[in-house]
Amino acid sequence: MFPGIDIKSLQFGEPRYLWLLVVPAFLTILWTIQLGRRRRDNREFWSRRKLPLRRQPSFFGGLLFWLFLIFSVTFTIVALAQPRAAVSFVRTAGLDLVILQDGSASMYTRDVYPDRWQRSMQFLHVLAESLQWNNDRIALALFAHIAAPQVRLTTDPNTFFFFWDHLKEQSPFPLQDDNTWDTNIELGVYWGVRLIEKDEQLHGRSANGKLFVLISDGQTWSGKIDRALKLARARDIPITVIGVGTTTGGFIPEASALGTRTVQSFSSIRATLDRDSLLSIARAGDGQYFELGRQSDPELATAIIKEGRSRAGSIGLQQSFEDLYWQCLLIAALFLCLAVLTSSDRTELWLELVGGSVALVVVWTLTH
Repeated sequence: MFPGIDIKSLQFGEPRYLWLLVVPAFLTILWTIQLGRRRRDNREFWSRRKLPLRRQPSFFGGLLFWLFLIFSVTFTIVALAQPRAAVSFVRTAGLDLVILQDGSASMYTRDVYPDRWQRSMQFLHVLAESLQWNNDRIALALFAHIAAPQVRLTTDPNTFFFFWDHLKEQSPFPLQDDNTWDTNIELGVYWGVRLIEKDEQLHGRSANGKLFVLISDGQTWSGKIDRALKLARARDIPITVIGVGTTTGGFIPEASALGTRTVQSFSSIRATLDRDSLLSIARAGDGQYFELGRQSDPELATAIIKEGRSRAGSIGLQQSFEDLYWQCLLIAALFLCLAVLTSSDRTELWLELVGGSVALVVVWTLTH
């Protein structure tokens, strides 16, 4: 009934109601006296009555009804006193989630609706909403040919959603910029490690499970990715890769066509989902590979968070106080049911019905 609860630390929020326990205590004394009288009368009766077969009398008789009723009243009074006790448990650390978002020119491709960048932003919103935010932290870094860290590891959802709101429509890397026409995944992973290191410099090493989430189409990526993967593995940070786009792909729109719902002009460069390269990065990074659209965003977010939490450590033994109000009421109700089951007298049943109704009215009045 009270798993993990230290009864020795029992406290009461409303101890002024405990004086009412004198009533069931007095009734218990009377009940014990009555039980003794019953036992004495039984002995005298069977010592005088002579029968061929001796029938064993009931030990309690009708007194069992009153015993259960006294127990029910006792636990009802204890519930009114609002008991609580310390609960000790091993607390698991949270999750440090570092998002590495591809912002290169191929992310403007509209082979997924509305385009690869905005589709990625939709998923990031779901992923952030799926975090608990009490111990979980999230960071965000964008990359193309260069990297642009946006959010350090934070437990403040307002900070993340502020940046997300300014990024959801379009990548901060413009198509007119030469740096946009490259996917330097190595630099993205490198800056992810930098975000972890900077947080450790400021706040010390965290017991949170760490996970990189790389969102990219893998199109014409450059850089020596093996070097960055070794750096992440050395810090025991797996890399989960999420592919966005289709293998059929589409043409990257012209810069002048951006902002229009129907793109009339495209460049001559066709961008396709480089699934093989992304799979190899996930395998080498000790992570998993997913694709947007193969399952619902909430399911995908749950799978990613579950993977990260599996690597979380323990932050030690924690203690908090657990209210025992409802547990005491439940025990009182159980004893009341037992009293009903052991009673065959109609008067006793009516007394129990009236008593139970009065108890409910008293509890309702005192707790509201």
